[in-house]
Amino acid sequence: MDNSGNSDLDTFMKLALDEADAALLHGDVPVAAVCVLNGEVVAIRHNEKEASRDASAHAEMLVLREAAQKLGVTYLTGATLFATLEPCAMCAGAMVLYRIQRVVFAAYDTKAGACGSLYNLCADPRLNHEIDVVGGVMADSSSEMLKSFFRRLRS
Repeated sequence: MDNSGNSDLDTFMKLALDEADAALLHGDVPVAAVCVLNGEVVAIRHNEKEASRDASAHAEMLVLREAAQKLGVTYLTGATLFATLEPCAMCAGAMVLYRIQRVVFAAYDTKAGACGSLYNLCADPRLNHEIDVVGGVMADSSSEMLKSFFRRLRS
């Protein structure tokens, strides 16, 4: 589902895209995530896999942990997670476990996306929770940032 015209979605996605630049400072893929609850930003993080030498330090994982810790809760019921790239299976699984209400992502990831592209863990009725998914919000901006990063990496 593509909702590229909604200003609230664009506002929070712009925050995520701005945060993604921070990942470049330590050689990480420029991906970021923002957790929003009741219209307020609870947490914002970027990829830190290279910086922390931790393969699980995806922006989504970090933002989910930080938001739950800040709020003092186990579940992020009612929260929306904004991500600059379609979450992978690990991150989509964590979002199901954290019971977020909705994920909004920018660029689709046909090689590893688990919110509709390769898998759809967010809408699998066999799991204990389903998540509303909105994809393609500011996708061009995110795609260009990622393509530019990988072009530089290859040269």
